[in-house]
Amino acid sequence: MLPEVLSDHPAAAAVEQQFPSAILEAKSALGEVTLVIDPAVIADVCSFLKIHLGFDRLSSVTCVDWWPQVPRFEVVYHLQSIKSNTLLRLKVRVGEGVEVDSVTGVWRGANWYEREVFDLYGITFRNHPNLERILMPADWEGHPMRKDFPIHGYRYSYRDE
Repeated sequence: MLPEVLSDHPAAAAVEQQFPSAILEAKSALGEVTLVIDPAVIADVCSFLKIHLGFDRLSSVTCVDWWPQVPRFEVVYHLQSIKSNTLLRLKVRVGEGVEVDSVTGVWRGANWYEREVFDLYGITFRNHPNLERILMPADWEGHPMRKDFPIHGYRYSYRDE
């Protein structure tokens, strides 16, 4: 059930009505609404928001590493309805090695965002059309934005001069 402050937010209320158990947490701060969504239905919720509520723009997909907290990661989606000038933030919390459904079938622009999250954090997006590194070399070991990644990388060594 949505907090009272969000019951007037049309998108939050519509998601709650369409997907009764999808919203795990909801909050509003500084005029921005955030919905924490069950990872099992993130692609369905995004599709609903785009088709039925006009959230036609995905402005970013990013990730936060809350290590050593469990679940460790939050994948964050920033959505906008250009017609109504409404912003909405979705989050899914996932543990180490847990896959998240890709939203490239909803917004083609998610392709590069998801590849970046995969490359830097190691989150795997199920059904992504081309999930491979985008910033780091293909043979790079690890994921450099993780909080437990060594500052100088795994292969760092001092040169003898």
